[in-house]
Amino acid sequence: MRLISPRERTDEVIRVLEDCTGVTNIIALPGAAREPAGDLVMCDSAREAANEVLFRLKWLEGEGSIAIEHVDLALSKVAEEAVEEAPGDPDDAVVWEELSHRVYSDSRITWAYLAFFAIATQLAGIGVLQNSPILIVGAMVLGPEFGAVAAICFGLLSGRFHLVVGAIRTLVVGFSMSIAVTYVCALFCFWLGWISIANLGVNEEVQFIVKPDKWSFIVALLAGIAGVLSVTAGKSSALIGVFISVTTVPAAGYAAVALALQDWPEVAGAIWQLALNIFGMLLAGTLTLVIQRRFWPQVGHRSSA
Repeated sequence: MRLISPRERTDEVIRVLEDCTGVTNIIALPGAAREPAGDLVMCDSAREAANEVLFRLKWLEGEGSIAIEHVDLALSKVAEEAVEEAPGDPDDAVVWEELSHRVYSDSRITWAYLAFFAIATQLAGIGVLQNSPILIVGAMVLGPEFGAVAAICFGLLSGRFHLVVGAIRTLVVGFSMSIAVTYVCALFCFWLGWISIANLGVNEEVQFIVKPDKWSFIVALLAGIAGVLSVTAGKSSALIGVFISVTTVPAAGYAAVALALQDWPEVAGAIWQLALNIFGMLLAGTLTLVIQRRFWPQVGHRSSA
């Protein structure tokens, strides 16, 4: 952690750090900070202890500065002792302020978000037309929708309904725009004679996209749990598996192509699959956060989450 503290309150900051379990390697550099002006304080903290430190030094957000970086390697006996001193395991600890900033960032509508969404949905549409599971899996990995799903889960947990509304808007805009773009492209291909309704009728290998059942819901529940765990634990590699598990983007791509070909039963099946997946992830993701907040063994249960 890198802290900038007003000079008159630096002693208070250091006392808090010394009092918190799992904090070590405390460094104070008087007058080193220029903007904002003040003293520079640095320390190492076990991940399990971060919530307690951030809660007790929350006032620094307005009077100074708090920055957190992950340390990949620390060759220090005192650092190892600090981690051992803090109850729980670092991989199980949820730093709620970090999660809050991440979901706010991931739930914004940006040009990059819209571009990835449109490309992923078009890949899914092509995969449907070409009867190619490989392309569909590629579209799953590229889809950026889980950030907004996680933001809704966190917003429901913390009562930040403005975040829920914003994340829902991000999801709706993303899916609507990507379906519209894919629909136009598919319609253009239809006018050129490149595709026809027969392309949908023979795609046995991708029919799972438009045939939601109990297994679709179970997969969505499991993906929601795994997704939230990967986000809170910082395991980005596990999040890729979540993307591959659910058929949200493929369902959107399938719906766009079926819409262009006016195959209404297929459109209905794809939309139902999309809704079922999102609902399952929201339900499981929110419950996972509730369990983590109430029962996860870690220091610093008090937080702004």
